[in-house]
Amino acid sequence: MNAISINDVKHLATLSALSITDQEAEQMRTQLSEILGYFEQLNEVDTTGIEPTYQVGGLENVMRTDTIKDYGVNREDLLRSAPASESGQVKVGRVL
Repeated sequence: MNAISINDVKHLATLSALSITDQEAEQMRTQLSEILGYFEQLNEVDTTGIEPTYQVGGLENVMRTDTIKDYGVNREDLLRSAPASESGQVKVGRVL
């Protein structure tokens, strides 16, 4: 694993729109190195034959099926009530 430098931390801080002192940069360098060390430990775990987890909550399909509801109004009646229509659609002003 490559060591994280103070310049790396300051670059990350700049990208994150944070202003940090040299002392804070050193503290963050140490903390980020420890965090990356934990990820290095994960690389040592044997995961052969283990399928990746995509959903941990047990949900399969939370979508409802589409059903057509008849409200007793047809398209032509609705278009007649619109201020303007064209080609079977409600015509509205441009929005830029």
